[in-house]
Amino acid sequence: MEKVSVLAEKSVRALKAGGVKELARRTKFYFDQKKNPLPTDSHENYYMDVLFINGCYLPHPSRYRVAHQREQLMAGNLTSHEVFYTDLTLKAVRNYRVFIFYRCPFTETVGEFIRLAKQLNKTVLFDIDDLVINKKYTRTIPYVAAMEKEERKAYDEGVDLIRKTLWMCDAAITTTERMAEELKNYVPEVYINRNVASDRMLQLSEWASYDRDVLPYKRAEEIEGKENLRIYRKACKGRKKRDRGGLRLGYFSGSITHNADFQMILPVIEKLMEREKTLELWMVGELELPEELKRYQERIINQPFVDWEELPRLIASVDVNLAPLENSIFNEAKSENKWVEAALVKVPTVASKIGAFEKMIQSGKTGILCETNEDWERELIRLIEDKRYRKELGKNAYEYVKKHCVSIYTAYGITTYIQKKMTPNIVFVLPTLQISGGLLVVLKHCEILKKMGLDVTIFNDGYEKDSYIKGAQMKFPVISRKEIGIYGSIDKAVATLYSTVEFLTLYPNIKERFYFVQNFETDFYQAGEYLRFRANQTYFSCLNLKYITISKWCQKWLKEQYGKEALYAPNGIELKRFPIKKRDFKDSKKRIRILVEGNSEDYYKNVDESFRIIELLDTEKYEIWYMSYQGKPKEWYRVDEFLYKVPNTEVAKVYLQCDILLKTSILESFSYPPLEMMATGGYVVAVANEGNMEYLQNGYNCLFYPRGNRKEAVKRIERLVIDRKLQEKLYQNGLDTAKSRAWDLLQKQIISLYQ
Repeated sequence: MEKVSVLAEKSVRALKAGGVKELARRTKFYFDQKKNPLPTDSHENYYMDVLFINGCYLPHPSRYRVAHQREQLMAGNLTSHEVFYTDLTLKAVRNYRVFIFYRCPFTETVGEFIRLAKQLNKTVLFDIDDLVINKKYTRTIPYVAAMEKEERKAYDEGVDLIRKTLWMCDAAITTTERMAEELKNYVPEVYINRNVASDRMLQLSEWASYDRDVLPYKRAEEIEGKENLRIYRKACKGRKKRDRGGLRLGYFSGSITHNADFQMILPVIEKLMEREKTLELWMVGELELPEELKRYQERIINQPFVDWEELPRLIASVDVNLAPLENSIFNEAKSENKWVEAALVKVPTVASKIGAFEKMIQSGKTGILCETNEDWERELIRLIEDKRYRKELGKNAYEYVKKHCVSIYTAYGITTYIQKKMTPNIVFVLPTLQISGGLLVVLKHCEILKKMGLDVTIFNDGYEKDSYIKGAQMKFPVISRKEIGIYGSIDKAVATLYSTVEFLTLYPNIKERFYFVQNFETDFYQAGEYLRFRANQTYFSCLNLKYITISKWCQKWLKEQYGKEALYAPNGIELKRFPIKKRDFKDSKKRIRILVEGNSEDYYKNVDESFRIIELLDTEKYEIWYMSYQGKPKEWYRVDEFLYKVPNTEVAKVYLQCDILLKTSILESFSYPPLEMMATGGYVVAVANEGNMEYLQNGYNCLFYPRGNRKEAVKRIERLVIDRKLQEKLYQNGLDTAKSRAWDLLQKQIISLYQ
């Protein structure tokens, strides 16, 4: 019942946060995790920490370097996904903080993806486990050297393309010390994350060991269930077969490139097969049976590649694991996988004293290291003759590997490294992408923070499908919370409206939570509307919210009415976007153009009052333009030109074509239109409110009129049109006010809000 209750609680939260679609997604994700804890559907469906881009067609290396590392990160509480490089889309660059390209050849898409990721201040890493990055390494492989000319050419081109991707990355992750040493010639930083077994490999290995060492020694009456009885009988047959045969040497070659390695110890194997008449050799993989061993063919078991889930049982069937490697720079860089896989089923390994084997194996304790064929012969004879020694080596290796070479127990190192490489990120949660003064302020803060080097992302609660949103100078990735599942870590999350605080409340993986208060949102609604209470609740939040604002008025009421301390930084203006033009009212034949701005549907914008004032103005003398991002003109409005949803980049042109801004809002935290109008040299007649009194002064840079007094508003407009001295004063002081609010002067204050 407890599990059901937890799931139900999560479902309710999901329904609240993102509606039915989000509930369905989270429910599916929960049950998918029961089968496979790593998501396997499209990489575009999630916002996560790390995306692995797999460039390797071979399943075995990809499993170790992609699936197993993903498992390590999952154990370390970092989320990840993977995609094959040919399926990579540029759209996915929005969805992750770190990208790890594994053995990935360069393509135009890969190159563009990496460049875009870096523009967005995201981290790009390269992962590789073999020296397939330069022909000077691959030419030392006998199998590659023996390729036909055209085949070799194609192989070499692939190597060059892998190196090209490597060069574009910030750092590399690899498997061994020798790999790291060589990679430092190509990237400035290399981290060693050794190959480890997955938790599933450990489970399968434990089962294989049990079926070999415990199960066949039980009595049949101890076994319950038909399936268990079937497994028991199979285990008993395996035991009898082992008891009848001789000792088994196992060579699990992996790929055809290892033929030369086996040839190195062939004389020793041939001598032992002759000496020990019951000795068996199990050869698994693409190894060609040497001519010298064909006379022992009845004691040689040849097996093709098997699925990795079958491999533990196969390795558990042998008594000694052989891991010879020729001494070459390429082999020095190889990992110790063969030793790990054998150790998990308590089978001792005899390996060449080279590279990772030498680093990881304690010779005589967790395995045997050999340098010469004499070493190989001596050690194998001892293992053949001394069963107790074999068991001890296998047990010691198992005890070490199961704690030091399995994903769940090795998560700390790679998780910590990835976290250190992550660019600090900040997410702004928006209710919608519709253009407004508040949105433009958020985007400016985003630009300043991105210039600092932060990874900046927008979460959108609205229904827009946009993948990016553009500010004055930069564009930012947009994640739609209605379309994409959020599972990544967030360093700083910023709510920008009362409705977006809920995400910060429900989502646990956030280090710091901010509430960017740009207005008294309680009064967005009139008495009797329930949302007034929803808005008001956010000022009493129990979360450890850090309140920030762009208005001294907001800072004041947050403290006095709600006891919340808020950091303050003033709003600014992008002066380059607003050319200056001095208005001239001398020409009596030219109509004076008045601009009204605001949403006619929001009562607090008080647009109706502007048009009641306009009813009192001479139609022959005044032309009326109305600009709105949402509400449209009501039937009774006198409008000569209606400007709807003007792009932000075009707004300055509208101001330049108008002479006077009539702004009658009664509730603003910071009113941008008057500041923007003054920046172009235009004039402002307005109702004083808390959002404009921070920079507007009556008779200094604007004219205020008493709210509701339409006749006084008309008098202010008429006086402005005829009073040349007043015009000059308001013009000059308006320009000075705008210059004092230049964003460049305010950057340090804005940055301090988020520190």
